[in-house]
Amino acid sequence: VQLVESGGGLVQAGRSLRLSCAASGFIFRLRSMGWYRQAPGKERELVARISSGGSTYYVDSVKGRFTISRDNAKSALYLQMNSLKPEDTAMYYCAIMDARGDYVEGGQGTQVTVSS
Repeated sequence: VQLVESGGGLVQAGRSLRLSCAASGFIFRLRSMGWYRQAPGKERELVARISSGGSTYYVDSVKGRFTISRDNAKSALYLQMNSLKPEDTAMYYCAIMDARGDYVEGGQGTQVTVSS
């Protein structure tokens, strides 16, 4: 299994970023996938989840600002992040999730830093 995130960076508050995750080594279209984040000194947090059928879930703090999507033909996962806030600053990880919606395995992460 390989999950490679990209698209992070340093942006000003209010701007947008699009994260991408290239997946390989498993049947991507059959798995629920998610984006997690972890800020220094904080626990890992599920940001958004998308099922194999396309159903989505978002943590309350990002609802209306973030959009998770997937392209099964490309084995790719995306996270469109709009109206970014300083509190969104964290390492963002792409992850495989199990049928219960729990974390199974993630990538190395991509850093997102939002300045005020």
